Amino acid sequence: MFMVYDLIFLVFTMAYLPLYLLRGKFHHGFFRRLGFLPDDLNLDRPIWVHAVSVGEAISIKGLVGELKKAYPDKKLVISTVTATGNKIARDLIADGDFLTYLPLDFSFIARKVIKKINPSLFIIAETEIWPNLITCLHKQKVPIVTVNGRISDRSYSGYRAIRFLIWPILSKIRQFCVQSDIDAIRLRKLGVAKENIQVTGNMKFEINLNLEPEKEPGVLANRQKLWLGSDDKLWVCGSTHAHEEEIIIKAYKELSLSFPKLKLLLAPRHPERSKDIGRLVSGNSFMPVFISNISGSCPTCVNNPIFILDVMGELFNYYSAADIVFVGGSLVKTGGHNILEPASLRKPVIFGTHMFNFRDITKLFLENKAGVMVADYNELVAKTKEILGSNLLAKQLVERAYELIIQNRGATKKNIEVIKQFQLN
Repeated sequence: MFMVYDLIFLVFTMAYLPLYLLRGKFHHGFFRRLGFLPDDLNLDRPIWVHAVSVGEAISIKGLVGELKKAYPDKKLVISTVTATGNKIARDLIADGDFLTYLPLDFSFIARKVIKKINPSLFIIAETEIWPNLITCLHKQKVPIVTVNGRISDRSYSGYRAIRFLIWPILSKIRQFCVQSDIDAIRLRKLGVAKENIQVTGNMKFEINLNLEPEKEPGVLANRQKLWLGSDDKLWVCGSTHAHEEEIIIKAYKELSLSFPKLKLLLAPRHPERSKDIGRLVSGNSFMPVFISNISGSCPTCVNNPIFILDVMGELFNYYSAADIVFVGGSLVKTGGHNILEPASLRKPVIFGTHMFNFRDITKLFLENKAGVMVADYNELVAKTKEILGSNLLAKQLVERAYELIIQNRGATKKNIEVIKQFQLN
């Protein structure tokens, strides 16, 4: 099967490589993906935790802490695929731990990396399927556990079509700790044994909570950085994708007529798109102000600014400075992004209808009237205007969302109890 998987991954790599280079995603970590690790690496059978990107890296923070408590003598290896995820993961490692990038899924690279790291346990955050890596780990008798597992609607449809290829890989994973009953049912239909699946909940709810985030010193600093006065309102639109910014800017134009003190910050999911967004802002008679260069800008020289977050790792800070938040990737068919982050900071949250990557969280928010879903430009304007115009409505949304987060915590401890069942060499 190695030859089959190698061939499939080679075809995928050749097809994706031009896009990878075009988006500027080639970085120094790519050599780690080719299997080049330090010659003197000696980790003594570590626990290897993989978190593909930012969301997964944030969600494993509590798990990493619990692993260090449960296995104080074990070093950790944390791998990511994206540079943004890698940046987040840097804060999770301690002296002696190792931060790296996941090797490309060719059998010869996977074998080389596994031999060098020599893990005693491999933990996958969410449900990523890397056939050669998983097969090589299985051959080395390294137990594999998936935590925070989920099978999205899109993935499930694709997996069912190639079940004959997917099932042999899934069967090598010793335990799936999944977010919901739906995920468990889908794994069963893909051939995973019932005893290898446990519903433990969603670790994204383990996010840090602050009863009064608006009183944090950093909040005032971030608002001052954006030249905001005490009467100004800040609308942060986070993790936006192409074609969403046009809708948001148009909506901002209309909202500004009713709320002249309203300011807008756009935070694209992919910061490399910032220049394109800047041109879009200029074309709509606003002045783009890039956060990376804001210290060199003159506030009194800027008319009609729209702020653009063109640096990585700071969105959470600007969520904390917001008065209202729209979470992107949801007005276009991308699947949405994490609404728990702004909700944990006690901000009223709006999102689009395409939230299939966060279906369970979205369902909870809507059932409990803790967030607002909008279908298009007209609804985005109407609902944003409604929240900005009613302190009571904003407070109700915030309190309901905060309570939901508290009620749904506990997945991390359940996952640790499952992991502790394995005897680590």
